[in-house]
Amino acid sequence: MANLRIILADDHPFVLLGLKSTLERYEGLSVVGQASAPTALIAMLQHTRCDVLAVDLSMPEPAGGIGDGLALIRHIRRTWPSLRVVVVTAQTNAAMLRVIASDGAVSVIGKTDSLDELPRAISDSARYLGRSVAETLACSQQDNGVLVSALLLSKRQTDILRRLVNGESIAQIATALGCHRRTVSRQKREAMARLGVADDPALFSCVRACGTLLLEP
Repeated sequence: MANLRIILADDHPFVLLGLKSTLERYEGLSVVGQASAPTALIAMLQHTRCDVLAVDLSMPEPAGGIGDGLALIRHIRRTWPSLRVVVVTAQTNAAMLRVIASDGAVSVIGKTDSLDELPRAISDSARYLGRSVAETLACSQQDNGVLVSALLLSKRQTDILRRLVNGESIAQIATALGCHRRTVSRQKREAMARLGVADDPALFSCVRACGTLLLEP
């Protein structure tokens, strides 16, 4: 495993200690900085090279200034678009979690999830949703399960579905992604199973129904 440089951000010292202690048990993961407020975090990101940021969603600024929450996450994503972000949150509001999880470059785990989920989320190159987050989204969307299922698709599966709807063949997609046609077909089947559809017309209708969630890169 390539060494991943990680910055941790949380306003509770004991949480930072627990996150750092967990990650230090895994080879290839190195904590290169810790911050307890948005302003300190932004300053650290400007001067410390890192690959992954694990950040609390609720991290108030003691003296005002840079806000926290979704605004902070969006600011970080705009400023450092190649930085992978893992949100570690106690947030249980399904609407808020859905907005955060709709960004394919942001993983989300709950503070009630096992700490073992953190290294998985950090090491996974695709979006990762913690168990509690996935369950919250699923329970809140019983009347709209397609959208929740779409959120749980991997980045690669989403890319394949988008290309299919845009008229690319399996062979063309395999060439574009640099993989075998069997890999594309398998990813397509797994995505169809996740979305609960059995044929191409139903798949295309489902993808279009999800709108920007699946159709925009």
